[in-house]
Amino acid sequence: MMQLFYVTVNVCLTSNLCVTPLGLEGDVDLQFLLVGGKLMKVKSSSWKKERMYKLHDDNATIWHESHRIFKRKQTFSIDDVDSVRKGRQSEGLQKHTEAHVEDRCFSIFFKGRRRNLDLVATSVEEARQWVNGLEKIISNMKKLNRQQTSEHWIFNCMRKADKNKDNMMTLKELKHFLRQINIEVDETYAKLLFTKCDTSNSGTLEGSEIKHFYDLLTHREEIDVIYEKHAATGGQMSAQDLLNFLQNEQREVATLEDALRLIEKYELDDSAKHMNHMTKDGFLMYLQQEEGSIFNPAHKKVFQDMSQPINDYFISSSHNTYLMEDQLKGPSSTEAYIKALMKSCRCVELDCWDGAHGEPVIYHGHTLTSKVLFKDVIKAIKEYAFKTSEYPVILSLENHCTLEQQKLMAKHMISILGSALLTSPLEDQMPTAFPSPQELKGRFIIKGKRLNKLDAVFSNTSPGVEEDCVSEEDESAETSNSKTDTNGQKAKAKKSKIKLAKQLSDLVIYCKSVHFSGFEHAKDKQAFYEMSSFKESKAVNLAETAAKAFIHHNMTKLSRIYPAGSRTASSNYNPVPLWNAGCQIVALNFQTPSKEMDLNQGRFRSNGLSGYILKPEFQRYAGSEFNPMTLTKGPWIKHKAFHIMVISAQQLPKLNKDKPKSIVDPLVKVEIYGVPADTCSKETRSIENNGFNPMWNETFQFDIQVPELAMLRFLVEDYDATSQNDLIGHYCLPLTSLQNGYRHVPLLTKRGDVIPSAGLFVHLMLLDAK
Repeated sequence: MMQLFYVTVNVCLTSNLCVTPLGLEGDVDLQFLLVGGKLMKVKSSSWKKERMYKLHDDNATIWHESHRIFKRKQTFSIDDVDSVRKGRQSEGLQKHTEAHVEDRCFSIFFKGRRRNLDLVATSVEEARQWVNGLEKIISNMKKLNRQQTSEHWIFNCMRKADKNKDNMMTLKELKHFLRQINIEVDETYAKLLFTKCDTSNSGTLEGSEIKHFYDLLTHREEIDVIYEKHAATGGQMSAQDLLNFLQNEQREVATLEDALRLIEKYELDDSAKHMNHMTKDGFLMYLQQEEGSIFNPAHKKVFQDMSQPINDYFISSSHNTYLMEDQLKGPSSTEAYIKALMKSCRCVELDCWDGAHGEPVIYHGHTLTSKVLFKDVIKAIKEYAFKTSEYPVILSLENHCTLEQQKLMAKHMISILGSALLTSPLEDQMPTAFPSPQELKGRFIIKGKRLNKLDAVFSNTSPGVEEDCVSEEDESAETSNSKTDTNGQKAKAKKSKIKLAKQLSDLVIYCKSVHFSGFEHAKDKQAFYEMSSFKESKAVNLAETAAKAFIHHNMTKLSRIYPAGSRTASSNYNPVPLWNAGCQIVALNFQTPSKEMDLNQGRFRSNGLSGYILKPEFQRYAGSEFNPMTLTKGPWIKHKAFHIMVISAQQLPKLNKDKPKSIVDPLVKVEIYGVPADTCSKETRSIENNGFNPMWNETFQFDIQVPELAMLRFLVEDYDATSQNDLIGHYCLPLTSLQNGYRHVPLLTKRGDVIPSAGLFVHLMLLDAK
């Protein structure tokens, strides 16, 4: 069962559940964590207290000492940990500890909004063991396949239900366990299940009886039906049977060698493997691996042409990147940049203002949001920019600084980013088009105002001005104009100005910010590197009323879209209509979980999480007549009939863990986002009191005209008759990245993290329409 990374649970319910990671048996770092030790917890300069920490014997939970009277939970799960960073890498440790303890410090960062844990070990060696041990466990947990995480989760729940730790399960403990895994059963059924497994009539389940109970619990009827239909060789699947399944059901271009490879990889029964057969267990194992995933494994790596000009790509982009929460009083943090960059965001925003002691700061101006040093943000960007993706990062500057602090900004970027900072065109002569993501690998591009034309770089005749006034763009211009202007004419007359230093101006190469004065003006007067930013309302209006012109504008220029200033809670707008209009930099508030961020995560899920997605050809070639609002005949029309059957779900999480008897009533929504003609939503019925193995077997059909711009989103909700449904999990991907046939769909939390044991099981057919 858990042979690849975790020891099989065997048939006993022991206190440690036998979940020691394979490869770590006897590991000194793991043994160190199990013993635990004292660590200094740092909250502020005045709050530094010693606390005991240790790894629980389930090898998946950290226990910690707490002196708070009402602190109920003194543990956190390894599943909830995003990363462990050695040294003073958190803002808290940098602020509240001295440099000489650097080698004894480490921080635990969590998924979601939970505050990170800043710790100081008693010695350098102990800090090393804590970090190494935690990283080994996290790495092992991430390597678990879907079946292994499922078993790990189920047996962890069993361990918790075994209240007296006697390795046996009473009827009362069984009922408690079933509620833990999100099943509500009546007294009669629970007793029947218990009696069926209690073959020794002892009144408790132990050993092989628990194994029997586990098998009954995890038995999946839908897999039986599929397997029996295709197992045509003595009740088992031969390699030829499996090939027939791959070709006819999964619609894959497969060979007999592919079938044999899957048997070798996933079949657990040696005698079946010897005959080149796949048993039902092996078949289920295959379905739960990436080969059986809805997401095409070939799209997990960069598979698109990365040699086109960067304006030919959708670029994952963040707005107000420095914010952790809302834009009125929320905290600003370097951590917000790290989180965005680690999600392969390739365009981040820096809202720069004069700071105390002559150092520029970043925050949301004229609000109560906290401030963070500009140079600290640049250091964090330098450190984390290319860990997820090696493709270029655009630094979008909102500059409100005086000349002196602007010069410091330029100095910091040059000294910290070094040769990675693009300070001149890649070409030896004046370029006429953008370079490609491939040519710009590992480089930083500055977006901002520039005092002169780019060809001044190649001219030695004029020294250029040292400083000058330029008009403000983006949010700053919107804010100042909204305060003083009553109509469009007055807005032009009172456009706010800011003095710009040459040192900062000279760093702007391919992304010079200019005011948008219409598509005709841009076509005749704007250089390719001169780009405009659009407030969402203006951009959406253009996308609806002048989509074709917008698309053609974006064939030679870059466009950045940003949320309206009225979105004080950092909410998001729908990015899809802007992508339909070919806009590349559609900036969203990454810190705000929302349907819109789900769509952004889905759009950039493929192409190796590079943060760059090549636009469809009909959004790139000059003769295109494509208009998403009024579809006409053309290469963009690839009419598809999309059939989808929502079969079942597995191990959906409890939403209210504080109420043991609270069980979800799940339903599934299937949504298509794309051009208006394709946008559609359908949903299943809800299933009462079963989040462990609900089954729907409901079929839907969608008519798709422009599949290259369409995205598929699954939404699993807890039905509530009296109030809004609660989100259980979601998943989104481009329609062009899905695999046909029987597929497992992973589910993500509200904030986009994988729910380890949960998933949907569906059948998909995306076929040419007749």
